[in-house]
Amino acid sequence: MRSNPANTSDTLMRLADVIETRKPANGGDPEKSYVARLLHKGPDAFLKKIGEEATETVMAAKDIDHGGDRAKLVNEVADLWFHSMIALSHYGLTPADVVDELARREGLSGLEEKALRKAQQREDAGE
Repeated sequence: MRSNPANTSDTLMRLADVIETRKPANGGDPEKSYVARLLHKGPDAFLKKIGEEATETVMAAKDIDHGGDRAKLVNEVADLWFHSMIALSHYGLTPADVVDELARREGLSGLEEKALRKAQQREDAGE
């Protein structure tokens, strides 16, 4: 079942707004908010969670090949996206920045896009 892309974007932006309100600098209380607690602990805390969630996502996907539950993969990806959104917020970015990048890549083959990124990195290194 596919959802409406506008609804997807709205949901991500609403969640991003909630994450912003939970930042300790915006009054989020680390004693009452999981997001505030992670942000209060600093990047090592939420980056570690992203790594854990990425691993759990891979494991859930592999389990599907052996009769595992597809809903578990959806849950793990949701956790991965959530923690990634905390990182985006910390670094002053939003889901819209990611969506814009995906839109920029639309219509490019993955191999083309990767080659363009490598060429840009070589250019940047030569500056």
